[in-house]
Amino acid sequence: MQNANNSELPEVKRLQEIMAKLRDRESGCPWDVQQTMESLTRYTIEEAYEVADAIAKGEPSDIRDELGDLLFQVVFYSRIA
Repeated sequence: MQNANNSELPEVKRLQEIMAKLRDRESGCPWDVQQTMESLTRYTIEEAYEVADAIAKGEPSDIRDELGDLLFQVVFYSRIA
């Protein structure tokens, strides 16, 4: 069985790298650096509603896009943690 770190999807690894750059205290995005779990909750709720709306509309490309946005939120929280 492979180590979990070796089996990561390249896209997920890239997303983690992007978030690391955004959260870098010296060269990252000021807005991203100052965020906390508490400050992100309203955005996460908004993204969850957008996922639900896309599912209700039944548009696969919209569902995929909205799930990507929600995944980004999860990676954001993971980076903060």
